[in-house]
Amino acid sequence: MEEKVILVDSNDQQIGLMPKMEAHEKALLHRAFSVFVLNKKGEIMLQQRAAHKYHTPNLWTNTCCSHQRDGESNLEAGKRRLMEEMGFVVDLKEIFSFIYKAPFDNGLTEHEFDHVMVGYFEGEPKINPEEVQAWKWMTPKAVKEDIATHPENYTAWFKIIFDKFYNHLMQQVHEG
Repeated sequence: MEEKVILVDSNDQQIGLMPKMEAHEKALLHRAFSVFVLNKKGEIMLQQRAAHKYHTPNLWTNTCCSHQRDGESNLEAGKRRLMEEMGFVVDLKEIFSFIYKAPFDNGLTEHEFDHVMVGYFEGEPKINPEEVQAWKWMTPKAVKEDIATHPENYTAWFKIIFDKFYNHLMQQVHEG
């Protein structure tokens, strides 16, 4: 059975459920989340999407992202998906949310009310090969530079989210 996404209005109020593929075909706004896992050195764990994924295969992106299920909190969803994709769970904290729209080459469109979360981890993930091809640690500065040089290596949503995440990190550094 195809997974359903939670359709929301611009205030993140649930207005319905819809099969994931249909929501992406119609570019309807739905709830999603993006998890960034960092280590003590401040590096971000990136994942490379599996080669057989129906969109953006082989591209690099944040540690994990997906869609909340009906009745599931943002943090519960983030932890569930982190375990499903990367094989570990950490405490997560939601740091901000925003709406974005990103079309794919295959005619589908991500139109998401995205809840961005952060967690900390020092170990090695046990990646799920159905979802993830590879992983690596990178400093935020190195990610920013690599996106500028090789944007084609990254998912559309990651480029949008990373920019906001990077600005959030820099703001934290200046405040702290």
